[in-house]
Amino acid sequence: QVRLIESGGGTVQAGGSLRLSCAASGRSFSNNDMAMGWFRQASGKEREFVAYITRTGGRTFYADSVKDRFTVSREMAKNTVSLQMNSLKPEDTGVYYCALADPNKAYIAQREGIPLRRPDNFNSWGQGTQVTVSS
Repeated sequence: QVRLIESGGGTVQAGGSLRLSCAASGRSFSNNDMAMGWFRQASGKEREFVAYITRTGGRTFYADSVKDRFTVSREMAKNTVSLQMNSLKPEDTGVYYCALADPNKAYIAQREGIPLRRPDNFNSWGQGTQVTVSS
């Protein structure tokens, strides 16, 4: 069973950058069968989609609110998925989670060229890391 551990959160001023990492143990990204998502949850709000990377790492998708500011990528040597966040805004504040997609749903989604965006399409979750952006 895969275990996901996020790191890299913290407090930063608006306009700054942070890089989040999600380390996976129990499975390897080199098998090209792990589609990953990043989500965030602000206080009092529902968890929302942020970014998605396909099973093979060949395509990435982003929420409109973070497009052109955030970049999701895989670091094979470390068996991690990273989320580089630039030009941060106060509205980016929240707890950030990485999640492993249901493999069957991820396979179908990749075949159709679409991302998985709903939290219920993901089976395994990290514990979350807090990101706070001050104005």
